[in-house]
Amino acid sequence: MTTSPAVPGRWTAAGIPDQTGRTTVVTGANSGLGYVTARELARRGAHVVLTARNADRGRAALDRLRGELPGSAVELRALDLADLDSVHAFAGALDTPVDVLVNNAGIMMPPRSLTKQGFESQFGTNHLGHYALTGLLLDRLRAGRDARVVTVTSTLHKTGAIHFDDLDGRRSYTPRGFYSQSKFANVLFGLELDRRLRASGVPVRSLLAHPGYSATNLQSSGPTGLLKAILRVTNRLVAQDVETGALNQLYAATSPGAAGGQFIGPDGRNESKGHPTLVEPAESALDAGTARRLWDLSERLTGVRYDFAAQPAR
Repeated sequence: MTTSPAVPGRWTAAGIPDQTGRTTVVTGANSGLGYVTARELARRGAHVVLTARNADRGRAALDRLRGELPGSAVELRALDLADLDSVHAFAGALDTPVDVLVNNAGIMMPPRSLTKQGFESQFGTNHLGHYALTGLLLDRLRAGRDARVVTVTSTLHKTGAIHFDDLDGRRSYTPRGFYSQSKFANVLFGLELDRRLRASGVPVRSLLAHPGYSATNLQSSGPTGLLKAILRVTNRLVAQDVETGALNQLYAATSPGAAGGQFIGPDGRNESKGHPTLVEPAESALDAGTARRLWDLSERLTGVRYDFAAQPAR
C-alpha cells in the first residue's frame, strides 16, 4: 500500500484543481455522497456522468444540480449495479474516454434479498457490480488523462470477511455482517486492482476512500425495524454532514498528490469525522491471497475478465 505523500491539513473542496476537459462517472449520484461528489466536480468544470438506478430520482437530482450550477456539463444515465445486464448496457453505451470513475453507489443492511443474477444483494451491488463496471470501462479509463478509479468503502470493512462458503447468506445472514463483507470486498478489490495495474504498467490509479460516519440516506433506505430507528437517531446526534464526508472521495478523485493504493478517510477520532487524511485498512484486507481468491471468484461470477494488455480506446 502507498502511504505518501501526505494529505494537506484540513483539505476542503476549495482544493479541487480545475477539472475542465475531464470526464467523471459517479455511481449512485442522485443523493448523498454521490450527489455532492458530482456537484463539486461539475463546479470545477468536469463533464460528469451521474448514474442512478431510479429514473425519477435521477432526473430530480439532475434538475437540482443544473439549478445549482447553471451551464454545468452534467448528464444522467441509467445504471443498476444489482443487475449485470444493466452494467453491461451502461458500459457499452459510454463511448468516450473516462478520466475518473467513482465507485460510490451502495446499499446498506437491508433484509436478505438476491440480485437479478442471484447474488446476495449487498455483495452483488456494492462489490460485484462495481467490479464488473470497472473492468468493462478499463479501456475507457486507459484512454483518460491521469485516470483513476476511486472505490468507496467503510470503516466497517474492519469487521468484515468473505464468506466464501456462504456468499448468498443462505445458511446464516445478518444485515450488518453482510454489509461488512461487501465493504471488506471493496478494500480487497481496490488494493488488488492497484497491484495489477502497477504490474501491467497501465497508467490508471486505483484508490480507496471512506466517508467516516456521514448522514446519508443509506441509514434509512436499507435497514428496517429497530436498526433503522437506531440509525435515525445516531444520524442526528453523531454523524457528520455529507458535505464533509464526500471530501475523502473528492480528494482521491482529484488531488495530484493522491497515489495509487492510497486509502483516504477522515482525520478525526476512530476515523468517524474530519477532513481527509491517509488511513490504513484492516490487516486482513492486506492479504494478497484473499484478494486474488476474491478476484478470481468475481471474474467467474460476473463473467468480466480484465484485459490489462489491451490498447486504450479512442
